[in-house]
Amino acid sequence: MKQKVVIKVSFSGEKKSRTKVMQAAVGVPGVESIAFGGEDNDQIVVIGESLDSVNLTCLLRKKVRFAELLSVSSVEKEEEEKMTEPGVQPMVWPTVQAGVPQYYYTVVPDNRSEPCSIM
Repeated sequence: MKQKVVIKVSFSGEKKSRTKVMQAAVGVPGVESIAFGGEDNDQIVVIGESLDSVNLTCLLRKKVRFAELLSVSSVEKEEEEKMTEPGVQPMVWPTVQAGVPQYYYTVVPDNRSEPCSIM
């Protein structure tokens, strides 16, 4: 079951703190996508399969000092389809059938019964 977790994080104004949050969130098993949201981009939206939201919040508290779990909800299939529906379609490669190589041979007659072939 896919979940959407929204966590409010306080940044100290440094870009390094945003990087720390992103790296910490990506390291959690089951995370598929991460985005910043909210009015001041102070919320992190994590979407993933069977996430442990409490563990993720505690991990972010260790990195940034303040993290508050705002909401946990299940992701509907419509949102998944919207995310995978851009104009780029997957490329389908044709399969190549590997065959057995064909060898051609010719039969050379054995003329050793004659003493000399020049005469």
